[in-house]
Amino acid sequence: MGSPILNKIGLGNIDILYVIIFLILCIIALAVLLILQWRKLNDLSNRYERFMQGSRAKSLEKRISDIFDEQGAQRSLLDSHSRQLKDLYFKQQYNYQKMGLVKYDAFKEMGGKLSFCLVLLDEKNNGFLMNSVHSSDGCYSYTKRIKNGQSDLELSPEEVVALKKAVEE
Repeated sequence: MGSPILNKIGLGNIDILYVIIFLILCIIALAVLLILQWRKLNDLSNRYERFMQGSRAKSLEKRISDIFDEQGAQRSLLDSHSRQLKDLYFKQQYNYQKMGLVKYDAFKEMGGKLSFCLVLLDEKNNGFLMNSVHSSDGCYSYTKRIKNGQSDLELSPEEVVALKKAVEE
């Protein structure tokens, strides 16, 4: 059972039933694709309606412009804060951050541990050592410079302990 149309296009030996089944499957596939596209269009239409609800083109344009202006201001503020943080970090390196304190009795007969040694260091272990020795004649204080956790002058045992406390902090 040949079809004159199928014969003209060179498919005369194919049964017409197979062609009809193929076309029905194509129609079903197209119907499924049409339904999927229709659902996507409805979703998009609903989102558009929600977005445009209560807005006209001018007010919407102003809203978008305001958002861009606000974003520019936020970027400027962020850049300013970044510069300030870098500046603070740079300054913080040279502030005294570490401390070592040792109280001791300079002269055994005095009692009360009224003498002390105080060490203040920055991040790089640079700073000073202050020693205050209390005696019956008075109180004597002196300082020593600390560089890279070391002193150029000889340290007493109490000063060594205070320096070690500060460096390890």
